[in-house]
Amino acid sequence: MTDFYARHEAMLKRAVAAIGDRGYFSAFPESASPKVYGENAKAEGDAAFEALIGRPFAFDDNHPNERLVGAEASPFGMPLNLRYPAASVEALVLASEKAGETWGRASVEDRAGVLLEALTQLNRQSFLIADAVQHTAGQSWGMAFQAGGPHAQDRALEAIAYAVTEMNRAPREATWEKPQGKGEPIRLRKRFRIVPRGVAIAIGCSTFPTWNLYPGLFASLATGNTVIAKPHPAAILPVAITIRTLREVLGEAEFDANVALLAADEPAAPIAKELAQHPAVKIIDFTGGPAFGAWLRRSLPDKLVYTEEAGVNAIAIDSTANFRGMCDNIAFSLSLYSGQMCTAPQNIFVSKAGIETDEGRKSFDEVANGIAGAVDRLLADKGRAATVLGAIQSDATLKRIMEAASLGRMVRASAPVEGIGRSATPLILAVDAADEAAYLEERFGPISFVVATDSTKDSLQRAESSIRARGGVTAALYTTREAVADAAEEAFARANVPLSINLVGNIFVNQSAAFSDFHVTGGNPAGNATLTDAAFVANRFRIAPVRRMAA
Repeated sequence: MTDFYARHEAMLKRAVAAIGDRGYFSAFPESASPKVYGENAKAEGDAAFEALIGRPFAFDDNHPNERLVGAEASPFGMPLNLRYPAASVEALVLASEKAGETWGRASVEDRAGVLLEALTQLNRQSFLIADAVQHTAGQSWGMAFQAGGPHAQDRALEAIAYAVTEMNRAPREATWEKPQGKGEPIRLRKRFRIVPRGVAIAIGCSTFPTWNLYPGLFASLATGNTVIAKPHPAAILPVAITIRTLREVLGEAEFDANVALLAADEPAAPIAKELAQHPAVKIIDFTGGPAFGAWLRRSLPDKLVYTEEAGVNAIAIDSTANFRGMCDNIAFSLSLYSGQMCTAPQNIFVSKAGIETDEGRKSFDEVANGIAGAVDRLLADKGRAATVLGAIQSDATLKRIMEAASLGRMVRASAPVEGIGRSATPLILAVDAADEAAYLEERFGPISFVVATDSTKDSLQRAESSIRARGGVTAALYTTREAVADAAEEAFARANVPLSINLVGNIFVNQSAAFSDFHVTGGNPAGNATLTDAAFVANRFRIAPVRRMAA
């Protein structure tokens, strides 16, 4: 067996150190520069992507295969015509259980080594993965490269680092000796065996098919569980590439490749519920809408369920020392990937009396118009608009934008962008705080509300209560007053949501950094788990002690 662990041990040690100090760390470069990945990397990735189009996606012969499925459509209009091997839930689970017999007994180091090698090979395929994410999720190519490739790979490495740390908290062996007065002490030799839960499933979403899937996928694999990856039917290809790579490395390491399986399906015949209900499935990771997330949590109490769902992310504006910088920063956050991020802000709370700024006092309308004007400036150049916005992943989101237009006073209308494919610029509406039916529902996509409140205190209270009731992944504050910053920290801590204060320049509330930020707290309705902390991995395995009398 190839000693992958020795090959990658240094990288793992750096990752383990990073989760302890929470400073900046990245194992996989986010720059797509030829100086980083090689002069031919982009061309080779594009060629590999083109070679997949219009053909059945091929795994090794051992992957269960009863039929071909596939219904992906590029939001940019490119024909894909991809088909994937599919099998019954029973066939997938049986193959997964059988593969787990040896994988679950492997050492912590052997499993980690396999996964680290797979990540390294996935990193080499980042240009291919970028094309796959772009033409399924609708992200612009630059974002697809970073979020679908290196950033997702860092999140996977983070999960492995936590898993290894938690499994190593107990020693492999220990000698236990208890004094017995004048008699001989009792001596026991003890072994502490890591025992996985069994079969895990990882259910992905259509907008971030790798970034959101990798933490659960790699956390379960690292802790000895086998995993069946169930991608969203609109974004199978990036996950299929991932599973193919895992299977190749597993085979090279002389493990059963069915440790990692793909469960492809189509919208007309979904299998996620049947898969989740199977008695052999012990762990479920899910990213998606709150309806199915709530069903998983409530209907399957005998399984470990980790979810990231939805929320009404909030910004409270009290005052600012950089009005233009604030507006530009918020505008980018509203526009990035057309608001199709779980971290994108939706509700912007502003006192109807206005705010103090470096440009003098600004009325409520001036604040709303300042943000809208910043969006216009950002998207005025068509090339930059395409890079920032990407495409709209789903027709359902376009419909949602049209329906939302009547929910408030129009500050900025949404419009398509020529040449992007299925596209829409941000819709910004002004509403009164009493119009809760409009803004207290998550409206996924480039839809935001500037909410007129009675005061900053009222803004903070409403932002806090909305997140506590409906969930939130991010919150932001703009203020020049330390007392307001302190009050906001308390309010958003009660809502269990990460808070960003006075962001300007090239850092945005949408962004979440592996090894430093805790993505989703698990403490409000936006999700019950954090990517990533010890709790996310530690319950995926158990420790079975063995005691023997010592000579």
